This record gives sequence, C-alpha cells and structure tokens, in this order.
Amino acid sequence: MDHDQELVQNILNGDEKAFNDLVRQYQKNIYWQCRRMLGNHLDADEVTQQVIIVIYNKLSTFKFNSSLKTWIYRITQTRCLNFLKKRNLRHFFSISDNEAINLNSSDDIISNLEDKEKVDKLNEILDEIPIKQRQVFILRHFDELSYEEISEVTGKSIGGLKANYYHASKKIIERMNYEE
Repeated sequence: MDHDQELVQNILNGDEKAFNDLVRQYQKNIYWQCRRMLGNHLDADEVTQQVIIVIYNKLSTFKFNSSLKTWIYRITQTRCLNFLKKRNLRHFFSISDNEAINLNSSDDIISNLEDKEKVDKLNEILDEIPIKQRQVFILRHFDELSYEEISEVTGKSIGGLKANYYHASKKIIERMNYEE
C-alpha cells in the first residue's frame, strides 16, 4: 500500500492526525493553485478552505482511479472555476463598482521590487487571458504537471491542452515583452 492509500485509509478509519497530515501535505499547493487562478490572497484563502472541506466530505468516494494529487487538483480547479463564475456574475450584477482590495501578503517570497513587479504583471496578464488557457498554463508552468496529468484533472484532450498552453504562453510572452 503506497503512502497516499495508507493516509486515506487512516482518515477513513477516523484518524484525525492523518487528515491533518494530508492537509499539511497539500494545502500549500492548493493555495498557490487558487492564488494563481483567482489572483488574490482573500479569494485564494477562501477557496482553499472550501477545497479542504470538500476533500474531507468526499474522501470516502475516492477510488484511486487516479492519484490523490490529481483528484485534489481536480477539486481545486472545479472550485476555482465555480468561484470565478460567481465572481463574474456578482460583478456583472453589482450596482457599485467597489472592487475587493488586492492584498499583497507579507509571506510572499518575492524579495525585491523588480521581481514583484514582474509577478504582478504576470498575474495581471493571467487575469486577462481566457480561463481555459490560464488554467492549462498554471497547471503546466507553476504546478509542473504533465499534459497527461492535466488531462486527468480537466477532462480535456492532450492536443487541446497543448494548443491552450501554446496560446497562453505566446500571449504572456508578447505582453511581458511589450510592457518592458
């Protein structure tokens, strides 16, 4: 039995420490996946908590047809996409134009202003490209998933994923070079 199977079995047997271990193992990856998809700390933190709750509630349905990591990424992607749809609807129907404050976490690893500006610019560009391209770019570039793993997470064909990644990369490079 591999580590993930043992961890899941222990959780299903009521071992709370095992669930805490699972959260510690995946929470950072979940948060950063959310942060890149949603663009800010508050939304990413909220969706991260939702993902952890879904994992807790749905773990008994996990059948190891894919890796635990892929299953968690799929949940995270679904929650992020749902959150973006709700946010877009709220924005569309909102009366006032008050935007949520985009907080810069002091926990960010970015050490100097130039790097921070590049990261901010990348996040701005990611917010502007189509969601399918953004999703593939984040999973491939930041999370370093293979196209096969991304296909498992998204349910999309590898050819389509490669095309989305290519177009996202091209747009990002063009915009980053244009801005410099």
